[in-house]
Amino acid sequence: MPPSSKPPIALAPAGWKCAIQELLFMKRMVTGILAVVLILFIFPHFFQLIEKREGIVLHDIVLQYVPPTNVSVPIFILLWGMFFLFVVRIIQTPALLLTFCYCYLILCIMRIVTISLVPLNPPHGLIELADPLSNLCYGKKYITKDLFFSGHTSTMFLLFLCLDKKWDKRIALAVSILMGCLVLIQHVHYTCDVLAAPVFTWWCFKMGKKLALREGTF
Repeated sequence: MPPSSKPPIALAPAGWKCAIQELLFMKRMVTGILAVVLILFIFPHFFQLIEKREGIVLHDIVLQYVPPTNVSVPIFILLWGMFFLFVVRIIQTPALLLTFCYCYLILCIMRIVTISLVPLNPPHGLIELADPLSNLCYGKKYITKDLFFSGHTSTMFLLFLCLDKKWDKRIALAVSILMGCLVLIQHVHYTCDVLAAPVFTWWCFKMGKKLALREGTF
């Protein structure tokens, strides 16, 4: 579908009352949600596996000058505050949920690939993130080696790409930048993990949106 063309009306319903009546939209949405649930079920097993392997410790010039500080509370507030805003927008615009599901699915698969290919040990001075909600995806043991690339930064940047209102996008972009800084302050990621996140996320967004809003039958 050319970038300038609008998605088929069946995939861009004006509200949920119309959305649930569009068979193509509902089939795509249910499939996307089930796929995301499946990948979130796989995540704890994958993370527990990579936590057992040995990797390398990078020489990070930026972290050398940033004393590790526990900023779990601001990270938690920013992360789930943005998701709350996104849920509000989903209630108003059903197509946002469809787009996000497919983009997030590809993003998760991409992280599995990159984390598998780039074995890293955590930065010196890492402070564990206190986030009981996010930690549900990691299993019983706290994970420190899900490094390249940053999941917190990439998820916030994905919300920025998905949102369409001007001020929503400005807020999401600011949160993405701030999130990248905070995970560095807490030493839960290397600088390269944070810098790479928007690049990979942009590609996942392009692929996911094309998959979610493609024309034709399911």
